[in-house]
Amino acid sequence: MGVLSSTIGPRGEAAEERAGERPATDADVIIVGAGPSGLMLAGELGLAGVRSLVLERRSRRGEIPKANGLGGQILELLRYRGLLERFEAACGGPAHPAPQYPFGGVHVDFSSLPDPPLRGLTLPQPELERLLAERARELGAELRRGQEIVGVAQDDAAVTAEVRGPDGPYRLRARYLVGCDGGRSTVRDGAGIPFPGTVCPEVNRLGQLAPHESVTRLDGGDLDVPGLGRMRAGSFTRTDRGVFGFGWLTPETLLVSTAEDESAEPADDGPMTLTELGDSVRRVLGAEFPLGEPHRLSRYTLQARQAERYREGRILLAGDAAHLFPATGVGLNAGLLDTVNLAWKLAADVQGWAPPGLLDTYHRERHFAGARTLKHTLAQVALRRGQDPAAEALRDVFLELFADEQPLLRVGALIAGSDIRYPPPRPGGHFLAGAFAPDLALRTDRGATGVAELMRTARPVLLDLAGRPDLREAARPWQGRIDVRTARTVQRPADALLIRPDAHVAWAAAAEEPGDRAARGLREALSDWFGAPVQGG
Repeated sequence: MGVLSSTIGPRGEAAEERAGERPATDADVIIVGAGPSGLMLAGELGLAGVRSLVLERRSRRGEIPKANGLGGQILELLRYRGLLERFEAACGGPAHPAPQYPFGGVHVDFSSLPDPPLRGLTLPQPELERLLAERARELGAELRRGQEIVGVAQDDAAVTAEVRGPDGPYRLRARYLVGCDGGRSTVRDGAGIPFPGTVCPEVNRLGQLAPHESVTRLDGGDLDVPGLGRMRAGSFTRTDRGVFGFGWLTPETLLVSTAEDESAEPADDGPMTLTELGDSVRRVLGAEFPLGEPHRLSRYTLQARQAERYREGRILLAGDAAHLFPATGVGLNAGLLDTVNLAWKLAADVQGWAPPGLLDTYHRERHFAGARTLKHTLAQVALRRGQDPAAEALRDVFLELFADEQPLLRVGALIAGSDIRYPPPRPGGHFLAGAFAPDLALRTDRGATGVAELMRTARPVLLDLAGRPDLREAARPWQGRIDVRTARTVQRPADALLIRPDAHVAWAAAAEEPGDRAARGLREALSDWFGAPVQGG
């Protein structure tokens, strides 16, 4: 008879398990944190048939919009999942091209491009969390609020979380635990994962305000301000005391921001007041800027940090628990993309078909992506902080470069995260390998469709674009695990594409690639990403 051990459930019940058997667990995956990343992960796991339990320290959803919208590559992913229209309906308008974007203290102007590389969706974070929680529950996730993680431990079979809830402490066990609990992650600290980096020596203050009655809105969103004259919307005013900027969130809501050098975070870490924002504006400008009724006020510092590793055994990190970037507007995009990369790999392991090392590719790929985002946001720190003539000249040169189309497209893709191409496990592959799959317009026996529609169920897809029965036959032993589709498209980029559940290309066959070589490459890719053949093969 095997040795007995005990798992304590949420109400204190003991569930017995026997050594050598699959351990009794309360969930396949415990997710710590019900912010956007944790809720997105729960939804993606549910789509893959994995039961998750989301634990959130807060007793209710936050009402303060820490973020005001979504932008970048995550919008494409949401479209591929068939979710973008749902999100657009909730905010009353479609995702829209971003004509301008702040980059290191200058504004990159995309308005001259016929197809701007950046799009945005105005969606306050509380509404985003509501939508993501709704989707996660629809797909079977459980969400418990008022639950604080006070410790984590793991063995070869499972992770144990020590939880403090309204009714007292208890334990939970799961196959895996993912920390989506922010920059001060308890999970990361409990797993002993270092989080190196720096805090930028400046304090940023932001106000979302109604325009003051004494200011006049001019054409283009500029303002006529008493005592200051015409001030251009979207521009930054630099003085030796800091940086001031303003723009429009909506036609009725003005964004006002300041950045001041301070050697440490403000001593007063309580809620910011309108008086504090006004004092900061006065220090920077040396003049009064009338402020209207506030809708939201915040004060923050920016950090540049990245966890040394995103995985420690059965404990993983995503979102702000894994990285903090010294620029706004990119962290949410990166965190949500982390979870899409992770979910299908966790599901493969939980369901027992993951090839060796699959879960390690989460760290390899998303740490790579995070490091790239950290690099360009650190470059923005250097670009925006200088106040001397050399720094001004540097910003002027950047603006000159941004007047040309190719630099504009490149920096737009960099900010959006759409330029990420994951390093392939084998050298010498097709140029699309590791890239986000293009949304090709497809013609099939069942009518017109597109790559985006094929990815709604988050199933891997082998897309035969050239009528290659040899490749379909090579994939036959995996057909219980992947979907095989035959289609035609104009100007096909490859004879066939093997697309992962996160919509990245795992493998591609070059046009007219010899059958034996293409079939061998496909079988290798299928084994690398989707495990041993289902039917022998």
